[in-house]
Amino acid sequence: MTDATSAPASPPSRRARVRAPELIGKGGWLNTGEMSYTLADLRGRIVILDFWTFCCINCLHVLDELRELEEKHRDTVVIIGVHSPKFVHEAEHQSVVDAVERYGVHHPVLDDPELATWKQYAVRAWPTLVVIDPEGYVVAQHAGEGHAHAIAKLVEELETEHAAKGTLRRGDGPYVPPEPVATGLRFPGKALVLPSGHFLVSDSTRHQLVELEADGETVVRRIGSGVRGFGPDSFSEPQGLALLPDGKVIVADTVNHALRTYDPVSGAIETVAGTGRQWWQGSPTEGPALEVDLSSPWDVAWWADRVWIAMAGVHQLWTYDPATGTVGVAAGTTNEGLVDGPAAEAWFAQPSGLAAAGDRLWIADSETSALRYVERAGAGDGEGDGEGDVEDGFVIRTAVGAGLFDFGHRDGAAEQALLQHPLGVTALPDGSVAVSDTYNHALRRYDPASGEVTTLATDLREPSDAVLVGEDIVVVESARHRLTRLRLPDEAVRVEAVAHRTQREATEVAPGALTLDVVFTAPTGQKLDTRYGPSTRLLVSATPPELLAEGSGAGTDLHRELVLADGVTEGVLHVSAMAASCDDDPANEYPACHVHQQDWGVPVRVGDTGTSRLALVLAGLGA
Repeated sequence: MTDATSAPASPPSRRARVRAPELIGKGGWLNTGEMSYTLADLRGRIVILDFWTFCCINCLHVLDELRELEEKHRDTVVIIGVHSPKFVHEAEHQSVVDAVERYGVHHPVLDDPELATWKQYAVRAWPTLVVIDPEGYVVAQHAGEGHAHAIAKLVEELETEHAAKGTLRRGDGPYVPPEPVATGLRFPGKALVLPSGHFLVSDSTRHQLVELEADGETVVRRIGSGVRGFGPDSFSEPQGLALLPDGKVIVADTVNHALRTYDPVSGAIETVAGTGRQWWQGSPTEGPALEVDLSSPWDVAWWADRVWIAMAGVHQLWTYDPATGTVGVAAGTTNEGLVDGPAAEAWFAQPSGLAAAGDRLWIADSETSALRYVERAGAGDGEGDGEGDVEDGFVIRTAVGAGLFDFGHRDGAAEQALLQHPLGVTALPDGSVAVSDTYNHALRRYDPASGEVTTLATDLREPSDAVLVGEDIVVVESARHRLTRLRLPDEAVRVEAVAHRTQREATEVAPGALTLDVVFTAPTGQKLDTRYGPSTRLLVSATPPELLAEGSGAGTDLHRELVLADGVTEGVLHVSAMAASCDDDPANEYPACHVHQQDWGVPVRVGDTGTSRLALVLAGLGA
């Protein structure tokens, strides 16, 4: 999930002396023992600023990418997370405190709810990494994922250079871990009811599954070592759970990029899909399940005779077939957004919740704040206009949701109702759907028969899932670290409507021709590898689609000539770029290669005084 407005026309060399702006954040500092820091306090250390927001799956990937570097260079490198919110909920200080613990952030974090430091550094995308040398100068900036290798090499160069100059200071950093809190669950993710009547809960922050008695409180057993890992008894931030026909439970082992099974009878844990590595563009998208990389599977559901996977990390739905032991893409293009139609052409944005209900599979599509569903093409639900239907296969439709930038808490007719980053969805007995409306701290309901959205309950705390138990619904209150049992109400709660739109400064562009350049410089010691064809990819689209008269679509050149249509005065350009660089060593027949990728949403406003060139930096300065 990303955002952008503009970027420098070209990246200066790493040796350019650009003084780093000061670190400012109204929310204050976390993980520092209540101490505040300035860049002067950090002089002598290599500082890496990680501009992130906790709703963003790409940002969570970068947190994991940095863990090894953070440990290896702990005495010379200080990583500082600069939390820069997209959603209203993410600007709440306590929500940032929760997220830092939830995702195991083991470095200082500056809470910047007003984007003050973000603006000072001219950041345009989540995530962005900025490297500052021991003398306080910016030496590198990278947008997107896949830059850990380049930054690690740069850190080694800076260590050598500044040790020789006498400007490198080694020692302990400012990180102070918070005091642990004793609770039975800690940021639980998903839940299901076992045949025994007990609950099984993914205790995500503790890297375990927990079986609870029917009261939802008493711990029967903990499954997994509780230590982050990919061993035979280890998980890493597990999320989704689904009961299989053979009685086993399939687990979305999210940060391990894998599916595991757990046998409630024998206690056995088995890996059934994924390699433990994150999927990147160009990797296989189908094949033997244990040989294909996955990317942050967030939820799972048994539907249409196989396991469906909400593959949040690549904005797709995949399936796993236990009968054949294979996985493959079922829907989505990896482009981030809200586009309905045939499964292969649909766009998603971090699908995070699934629920099977007869001939539909419901989806909580979190970054578009949408409730969507899959059904067989030609099912004739009477709700769509028939456009995009195909004779066989599956079709994706949206019930509630407007896109990446519109969210809020508004009930009423589905076409104008609003959610805010929902993570869970539950099929109800009457054919309606309960939505765990996570950032609204509410449980919502959509009724396909009436087309209405109502609110079932409020004053929950980041609900991420819910399961039915008789006439009750049991909600996973993730940020209250508990399961909460509610009686399904006969009447909905009335909530005053609140609507929001992500506020981003629009780039003023001139009408007509617009040149788009994505700036990429291969990291030191690497080059673009063209031995087997182009190693770059560029995809451009727009919201509304009518904004672009020419230039949309995919290509391999990072330069594109666009033409803005007459009569459309504003919109968003969606730009997705990828570049693969390999070690530049002619003697090495099999050089190591690295993928750098980023998606931008660029708000534009057409005006006579606007620019005719838009440059976006994928990797610049010290790349």
